[in-house]
Amino acid sequence: MQNNRVWERACGLKATVVEGVRFDDKADAIVVSVRPDSRARGRCGRCGRRSPGYDHGGGRRRWRALDAGTTAVFVEADAPRVECSIHGETVVQVPWARHGVGHTRDFDAMAAWLTVRTSKSATCQLLRVAWRTVGSIITRVNDDVEATVDRLSGLRRIGIDEISYKRGHRYLIVVVDHDTGRLVWAGPGRSEAALDVFFGELGEERAAEITHVSADMADWIAKTVARRAPNAIRCADPFHVVAWAIEALDTERRRAWNQAAGRKIKGSPGRRGRTSGDARQISRSRYALWKNPDDLNPRQHQQLDWIAKTDPKLWRAYLLKEGLRYVFAVKGAEGKEALDKWLTWARRSQLPSRK
Repeated sequence: MQNNRVWERACGLKATVVEGVRFDDKADAIVVSVRPDSRARGRCGRCGRRSPGYDHGGGRRRWRALDAGTTAVFVEADAPRVECSIHGETVVQVPWARHGVGHTRDFDAMAAWLTVRTSKSATCQLLRVAWRTVGSIITRVNDDVEATVDRLSGLRRIGIDEISYKRGHRYLIVVVDHDTGRLVWAGPGRSEAALDVFFGELGEERAAEITHVSADMADWIAKTVARRAPNAIRCADPFHVVAWAIEALDTERRRAWNQAAGRKIKGSPGRRGRTSGDARQISRSRYALWKNPDDLNPRQHQQLDWIAKTDPKLWRAYLLKEGLRYVFAVKGAEGKEALDKWLTWARRSQLPSRK
């Protein structure tokens, strides 16, 4: 009896009676034989209503549970069918697993947790399942969460962006809550129609309560937000603002390359021409100009030192980019003061790319 209680706790079994535990040599696994207790017995697997028995179904079934060390564990029980007044002949509900699946609830929860925090290959190897199986588990867990949690409730400040997958040929719109830092919605596409799906689920009343929306300057986002969330202030998020500063910096780098000595050297027939001298130095400094100062290697530090001595305009553009990064790093009152100073500096920089 004591061992049965240990396995009941180990397998996360509730409203369940453990009948026995054995080792199956053929499956090389531990098999825990169980049955639902009187409270959970004879219920429809779809709606949970108490229903009269129909037949014995397909006999005994097994559900994959969390492993005991390196040994697989299965929960085994009878799976009769009941005659539900709503759903007809249905396999009986079991407390330890969702209807129509082959894994326990604890196994599903562990798979979902690992998927968020580890790599795809690590999740599959640790749980010894295929990635397609993990995808099905995530769908089930998410459906249960969505049934009990309203992710779109209380939204005030949100961020909208798109991400690509399948080598950039497909896109997802993602919406985050800036107040909690959580992802609250995602959907396929990157168009006004695709974003309208989010605002349709949000509803007009809750959309009117949104105060701020951060996004890039894509027209389809701006138009949809203006139409569906008229009270929201549209903001550019820090990532894209700094990205624009990097684009302006690259404009100055190309200008410096075009004016540098050694830019044009004719190559032999069939070969591309190569640069030399200052043009080569500027061309090779691209990554040094893009990267954060903390990530620079010694060679890239030398490249920046050379630019500071030889091209004041390009160096000024680099400092403006780093100054803008500092504005978003400090935040608060200090960030506002830094932004005012940066704007004054940018206006006086005499760089065409900053206009």
